[in-house]
Amino acid sequence: MTLLEVMVALAIFALAGTAIMKAASEHLHSIGVLEETTYATWVANNKLAEVQLSKQWPPKNNDKGEVEMASRKWQWKQLVSKTSDDNMRMVEVEVSDSAQPEQIITSVQTFVTRVKK
Repeated sequence: MTLLEVMVALAIFALAGTAIMKAASEHLHSIGVLEETTYATWVANNKLAEVQLSKQWPPKNNDKGEVEMASRKWQWKQLVSKTSDDNMRMVEVEVSDSAQPEQIITSVQTFVTRVKK
């Protein structure tokens, strides 16, 4: 092999290595985002379950709080909207990381109804 062939082979391996490292880095980043979204969705679903179990009518609007899950602190905000049916409300829970409360990670919605006695 000549020196030129060796240099061309090294250049090809360097480009391939760079592409592999970039793909691996993007994959690791997307796994982190997926994990964060999963935990935030669990926090929102837990809060919605609490709202449905509380049977308070109407649910509190603009209720806020902080909860710890997976060794992280999460902030949640509950928004309640009227619907066309007076016995039903839409409840939306927005979740963000406590370190960046202005950046909403996920938002989950459900409907709750008035329990008639």
